[in-house]
Amino acid sequence: MTPESAKAGCGPPATTTSPLPRPATESVLRGFIRRTFLAGSLAATSMNTASSASRGSRIDSQSHLFSEEFLKLLEKRKTSPYVYRKGEDRYVVVGEWHRRLMPKHTDAAAKIADMDKAGIEMTALSINDPGPELFGSDSTAMAVMLNDFIADNVRQHPKRFFGLATLPFHSPDAMLKEFDRAIGKLGMKGILLYSNLDGKFPDEPAYRPLYAEAERRGIPILLHPALPMTYSAVSDYQMVPMLGLMFDTTIALCRLILSGVLDRHPNLKLVCPHVGGALPFLIGRVDHQTMVLKRGAENIRMAPSEYLKRIYLDTVSPIPMAIRYGIDFVGVDRMLYSSDHPWVDPSLIAEHVEGLKLSAADEAKVFTGNAKRLFNL
Repeated sequence: MTPESAKAGCGPPATTTSPLPRPATESVLRGFIRRTFLAGSLAATSMNTASSASRGSRIDSQSHLFSEEFLKLLEKRKTSPYVYRKGEDRYVVVGEWHRRLMPKHTDAAAKIADMDKAGIEMTALSINDPGPELFGSDSTAMAVMLNDFIADNVRQHPKRFFGLATLPFHSPDAMLKEFDRAIGKLGMKGILLYSNLDGKFPDEPAYRPLYAEAERRGIPILLHPALPMTYSAVSDYQMVPMLGLMFDTTIALCRLILSGVLDRHPNLKLVCPHVGGALPFLIGRVDHQTMVLKRGAENIRMAPSEYLKRIYLDTVSPIPMAIRYGIDFVGVDRMLYSSDHPWVDPSLIAEHVEGLKLSAADEAKVFTGNAKRLFNL
């Protein structure tokens, strides 16, 4: 407003609009900048503190360790499963599938070192296949040996590891007896269940007492892939770990849903790793087939996708958008941070989770809170 406009009656006297003295204006500006900078610094410090806390308290819900005693026994065998040496390397053979072992597969100290690098406080420790079910009448002895091995590592590192047990499946009685020993005496926090048990899928009636007992006692079951039933279709180009393992858990999980197991046991705590295999991405088709075309729906009361939303998934995927989709599908409360170490570097998966830019509260659930609640840590 000019002095002339003030004289014309268009505003207050010109003296009220004269600028502040230069020193006063600069003082106000400096104060504003200082307050803004401090506010930003405090916010950044708070975020960094939250991130640091998250790094130090992470829980890895899927990690594996081979027993040297077990491998030495396998070296004495000539039929599947067995181990052979080629130069400095050892190979585990199940069926026709040959896998090279890496040094970290038997090294608990190396696992802890990698945990430290990734900010992991505790890890769910389990064996890797072959499982006890492949040893016929020796299944119970194998399960006992392997569970004692995991429990011994937990006893040596009680603040770093908790154990998942494996079971003999040649008879329901043997299965439930070792379940009780592993959970009650050894203090295991969950069960590792393979996606097929020597060629039989886990929805078959012989295995169903496991789900009743796990539900009754609140024990989580991790559905983990094994030598896939589709092996002949994926054996070329080394597609077994690329596609075969994922197909096996996908089929096993779909069968558990369609068989009515999750209807009969609505409180069963079931975990499907690797973001649920392929099932979350195909579940719309399964819904349409069952609910619209009425195919395979005789044992279920609602859409398969509703059962799938009860399942816990984990973050073992080398592509962040798959983890994002899994969270969007089952909800952030049912996504577990896992690495599949030593096959996968825990830091790689952690970086993918961080890259999702979840809220601090949601990121803490994925990295820590969900596993604490699920495994009763």
